[in-house]
Amino acid sequence: MDKLLEILTENSSFTTKELALMLGEPEDYIAAQIKEYEQTGVIKGYQAIVDFDKVPDSGVTAIIELKVTPKKETGFDEIASKIMAFEEVSSMYLMAGSFDFALFVNGKTMQDVASFVARKISCVDGVIASATHFMLKTYKIGGVSLVDDECSDGRGMVL
Repeated sequence: MDKLLEILTENSSFTTKELALMLGEPEDYIAAQIKEYEQTGVIKGYQAIVDFDKVPDSGVTAIIELKVTPKKETGFDEIASKIMAFEEVSSMYLMAGSFDFALFVNGKTMQDVASFVARKISCVDGVIASATHFMLKTYKIGGVSLVDDECSDGRGMVL
């Protein structure tokens, strides 16, 4: 992977001056590279990693696995397009295995997510099965640990 992209993936808050120093390149070259990556769609956006466990009333997140019947002409893309258009869906992946799609869904309550599955997802033509898993605690996001030590729940290792 390009070293500039690798650094930006880990921390996108570096200035072009800092990136230039880290990479040993002129600042204007780094700025041009970033602009080119943005214009060509290599860089789609920037985001902060937030520990929502520390944010009061931040809602719930669920992983929803879907089994679907792909369309003969468009495969999985047509169904994916319909599902990813729902505002509740924050991320969506095609995957191999027992299920075809993995969705990351946000809601205010577990009931909101359950209602989303029952009223919206189950009505999409081609969806034949789903499994919903609620996230209880986040330990790591995008390579960033959100806990201070390995046994943060107070349990010790037993041998």
